[in-house]
Amino acid sequence: MDANTLYVLRIADACLIHGQRLAEWCGHAPVLEEDIALTNVALDHIGQARSLLALAGVLEGRGRDEDALAFLRAEREYRNPTALELPNGDFARTVLRSFLWASFMKVLCTALAASTNAQLAAIAAKSLKEVRYHQQHAGDWVVRLGDGTEESARRMGDALALLWPYTAEWFADDEIDAQAAATGIGPAWSSLQSAWRAEVDPVFAEAMLTPLADTPFRSTGKRGVHSEHMGFLLAEMQSLPRAFPGAVW
Repeated sequence: MDANTLYVLRIADACLIHGQRLAEWCGHAPVLEEDIALTNVALDHIGQARSLLALAGVLEGRGRDEDALAFLRAEREYRNPTALELPNGDFARTVLRSFLWASFMKVLCTALAASTNAQLAAIAAKSLKEVRYHQQHAGDWVVRLGDGTEESARRMGDALALLWPYTAEWFADDEIDAQAAATGIGPAWSSLQSAWRAEVDPVFAEAMLTPLADTPFRSTGKRGVHSEHMGFLLAEMQSLPRAFPGAVW
């Protein structure tokens, strides 16, 4: 694949894998209203993934459609950031990850409105309406739990300690970012960091949370080198299409 295809695939895989993780809450959320909300957010992510994977298939030019790209690749071919494949953990970890990623998607989709690829710009414009809701919904929970009881604050603090180091990967540029920026298909992700912090920091202040200091740690999911959790996630996600090749609904 060329760099522009991989750039689109990174966003598509992020939506796909995050949607898969959120869907695991269906029937298990702490209250019925939140069960429905998380499931709807998951469906939004899957919808975004479908559009982006279809575009990636066109850019790739090998005749693979959205289903083939979603379900029939090997683990190393997925390019989602590692943070999104980690197990859900408790509710605090889930809503914090959702807030962090929705905040990133908000600034990314805003920037992609100027993409030289008209289809990507249109997908970003539609997705922006959804991610604004995702950010607000998850952000409300971050504040409610972070500035809530002693137990909820402890859990939110634990979630932040786990997830924050993984966000550094989002802003680590490589040749794919450089090519995307050069061709105008999309911004280098590093250029979005200050705008992302402008979205995240006010919510953290209200939630009584303090971001951690940067460390040398960099996860590598964007390059196809994943955590030990990715294989188990794919085994479940791919089981049906691999068991029944070519099945349609």
